[in-house]
Amino acid sequence: MSNFLLLLFALPIATIIISSVLETILKSPVAVAALVFAIYLIVAFSAFDATFLIYVIIYTILAFISALITRAILNLIDDDDDDNNGSGNDMGNGNGRK
Repeated sequence: MSNFLLLLFALPIATIIISSVLETILKSPVAVAALVFAIYLIVAFSAFDATFLIYVIIYTILAFISALITRAILNLIDDDDDDNNGSGNDMGNGNGRK
């Protein structure tokens, strides 16, 4: 029963958190998914049996989706920061007056 709770609750939450952190570092959802896949594949052959391979694929898809969502959120935050900096103002760079 404890393995079942680990597979359905603890590992998916850890996957989401780790993939979000890795996305901020790597800035590539494909690289995040590949890294998560490699880590879970090593865990599958060292700690679990062959049925864990199904969970490896599910966790990899979950990592990719959460990395995409994190990337979209970070892009929205970056776009909002650019709008507030006054980037449309030409003062200070010599292009505003002749």
